Amino acid sequence: MDAQPDPSVAPPGCGPVHVHFVLLPGSLILDWAGPAEALRMANQRLRDAGQPDGFALHFMGPGRTSLSSVGAMISDIAPLPAALPAPSWVVLVGQPGAITAVDTEEARTLLHWLRGLRLQTGRLELVTVCAGAVLAGHAGLLHGHRATTHHHHLDELRRVAPGCDVVDNRVFVLDGAVASSAGVTTGVDLFLHRIAAICGPALAARVAQSMVVALRRGPNDPELSPFLCHRNHLHPALHRVQDAVSQQPQADWSVARMAEVACTSPRHLTRLFLAHAAIAPLQYLRRIRLDVAEAALRAGHNVTQAAQIAGFSSDTQLRRTWHQMGKPGTPSDMF
Repeated sequence: MDAQPDPSVAPPGCGPVHVHFVLLPGSLILDWAGPAEALRMANQRLRDAGQPDGFALHFMGPGRTSLSSVGAMISDIAPLPAALPAPSWVVLVGQPGAITAVDTEEARTLLHWLRGLRLQTGRLELVTVCAGAVLAGHAGLLHGHRATTHHHHLDELRRVAPGCDVVDNRVFVLDGAVASSAGVTTGVDLFLHRIAAICGPALAARVAQSMVVALRRGPNDPELSPFLCHRNHLHPALHRVQDAVSQQPQADWSVARMAEVACTSPRHLTRLFLAHAAIAPLQYLRRIRLDVAEAALRAGHNVTQAAQIAGFSSDTQLRRTWHQMGKPGTPSDMF
């Protein structure tokens, strides 16, 4: 739940949203550089339209310099401020490693500062990317909130923030003054969503096009899409088939045609799918097509158009597959 207003935060005005990226030593550079670029591009589009910037970017932390995850030194980092203007977002990002280290002097300084924040929707909000949610959990900022993090850190987040409702398998989660994403590229998805909320979906779409983000994912999308699931194997022929299906889901696929791509028999291909991908070939195809259809519906296509784009023989087949795969509602609810 949102806390009471913090007197150290100025009243909201008509100016830009102040976005404060907090950088610790080793911060994953894509966690913050990707979202920062999305905000920069949004500002550029606004300027091109003769409008003021929508976002003011700040980079701060417990030290004046910080060695990033890839070895590049980031300098001129602003100190952690005593007060923040409103509206402000505090952005926490992940660090390399299986466990988020909080026993360093820099981490202890940051946690002390975070514990003094009083979150309130529209005034002071928290945004986490990847294991940044774990830092927020250590600071007690996620108590009573729903949040997600990178799938490698879900159990860690549950341990350090028992009062948080940790959500599995989501690209990002929005809950009042807290927005959290699964990590790395999903931070861009979250920030595109927030840009759309403030500057409009048309501008966010132009930013996505500039960033060559083909499919903008939403808060109800699973972190591991069908394009990524069932790929945790090393079989080259099977990967070749999955690549072909993913690139042309609307093609007239059959197990026999997939087997031609793999240079094997249909029966052996089915055995390969079950042994290495834990799914049957045509079931995999249906999952890919359903994901493509759902993206088409979100983009504004009607059910018939989405079915054609994804390779379903009819909108009836799309609706039947939608129900069989356990999707909530109906395809018509998506547009």
